Amino acid sequence: MSAQIDHLVVAARTLHEGVAWCEATLGVTPGPGGAHPLMGTHNRLISIATAAFAQAYLEVIAIDPTKHPTRAGGLHRWFDLDDTALQADLAQHGPRLIHFVARVPDAAAALHALAAGPVPVDRGPLIEASRDTAAGRLDWKISVRDDGQRLFYGALPTVIEWGSVHPADTMPPSGVTLSALRAAHPRPEVLQAAHAALELAQVQVLPGAPNLMAELHTPRGPITLESKGI
Repeated sequence: MSAQIDHLVVAARTLHEGVAWCEATLGVTPGPGGAHPLMGTHNRLISIATAAFAQAYLEVIAIDPTKHPTRAGGLHRWFDLDDTALQADLAQHGPRLIHFVARVPDAAAALHALAAGPVPVDRGPLIEASRDTAAGRLDWKISVRDDGQRLFYGALPTVIEWGSVHPADTMPPSGVTLSALRAAHPRPEVLQAAHAALELAQVQVLPGAPNLMAELHTPRGPITLESKGI
């Protein structure tokens, strides 16, 4: 059931601001993404894959103001995007790294392992989602809590199980690559136990104030993106 880093999540107040951030910060324009009718969000994507982080990509995501989620009323969007404090921070400081998603071969088994771990974690139920792309239809199962919370300030990954097609399969190299992902938390032993339940070995867990740190090589040189507890 070994989990792998699938993608980094950079939230933006608007997708336009997210694209501008990507160009100014990483030195590249993100490629096409798509819309998520279930959540009322849309995104743009860039590959950050290397041999060590196969199929990894970076997602710039924002609420689509022209769409209403088709998800049942009262259920929140993924990645805390309905959180007023997060949206206020994005409005004041601009887009930032908030989370990451881990790819697993069996998402139901991964959620069971988290719930049965030494410190049980409710990662939320699996939902089925899809979107159409120029290369075909993408289908996936993903864990989303009813309250939309990321947990551990974004340092515990959302779990995803892709169908037969992965979005990175058709992404060209972007010039940006992931070299390391680190997660700091005041209770690192609890976070480490949750990562171990997923057999996730690609993220270094450290003691300290909540933070998610992604080290990237970019056309602008080495850059570290941080969540800083958001």
